[in-house]
Amino acid sequence: MRSEAASHADFSAIRYAQCWEDADILMEGLAIKPGDTCLSIASAGDNSLSMLACGAGRVVALDLNPSQLACLELRVAAYRELSHPELLELIGSRPSLRRVELYRRCCSQLGSAARAFWDSHIDEVTCGIGGAGKFERYFALFRQRIIPLVHYRSSIDRLLTGGAPAEREQFYREQWDTWRWRLLFRLFFSRFVMGRLGRDPSFFRYVEGSVAERILARTCHALTALNPADNPYLQWILTGQHTTALPFALRSENFEAIRANLDRLEWHCLPLEEFLEQEGAASIDRFNLSDIFEYMSEDNFHRLLERLVRAGRSGGRLAYWNMLALRSRPESMAGELRSLELEAQRLFKQDKAFFYSAFVLEEIA
Repeated sequence: MRSEAASHADFSAIRYAQCWEDADILMEGLAIKPGDTCLSIASAGDNSLSMLACGAGRVVALDLNPSQLACLELRVAAYRELSHPELLELIGSRPSLRRVELYRRCCSQLGSAARAFWDSHIDEVTCGIGGAGKFERYFALFRQRIIPLVHYRSSIDRLLTGGAPAEREQFYREQWDTWRWRLLFRLFFSRFVMGRLGRDPSFFRYVEGSVAERILARTCHALTALNPADNPYLQWILTGQHTTALPFALRSENFEAIRANLDRLEWHCLPLEEFLEQEGAASIDRFNLSDIFEYMSEDNFHRLLERLVRAGRSGGRLAYWNMLALRSRPESMAGELRSLELEAQRLFKQDKAFFYSAFVLEEIA
């Protein structure tokens, strides 16, 4: 079975320099047990590394894009060579004037291909590797060009201080949710603009309805129902760094556990379908599938889901997100794959990476 996404999308550059899926709900949903074998879509590597902090015995990170694996490999090198504060500087979570120096200290841990890649992207290193992707540049454009047309810096600072739920709701309703905010948001996060500047246009192949309206509703949830002071994804979008919160893999309490378990991590540049064929049946306990099913037809999704179930062990869990194309286990597979819908909905209400429309959690019978 050939990867459908590989035949439509461009995988020649960094798409995501960070994982824009909330590892907190992912780790809780997967409920990784010590020694579990985990399969993870690599992206920039953050969520694959998070699995190491949870005690996974083996983590296999896959990606079709060698640039994404270069992001993961540099992170692995940074965990080996840098202190936790230095890692945050290299990522861009904290200000720094010495990122190239920090990168040079990591180079001995890089393979030749990853080192050549980052040597040719030294400007991105200087600015922080967490901002080096197309998606991050899209958010930077929003931060630098759109938000200043809508709100003063003082309003952004007030938003990010959070506060009690009633205070957040009042601030959003009375000061943030202006007609100018709604208008420019709908324009910037339209299917056309997002496809041109943020995601690959082919990723909207199976999307129906208004892209911007769905994202606007989820953004309202993130700014009111959730506390912005605890949201590293929102903080990066609005400030270009992490201010009062960090994603799971970057928190100090997880740093040493990730560093100690790096030898349990492997990564491969190949399609998921090919890896499943190599790995064989009943070999994997936990699956972090990102939002890969968005990029394939429903028929191909069902066929791949069947292969994932065959590769999984009884009691194994699959976790994935829907952003705009709705995907979940078909009723025809109810005997093989049990929907954990109530748990998934509970976790989704806490999802700080707020652009998704659903979090899906399923368990192999």
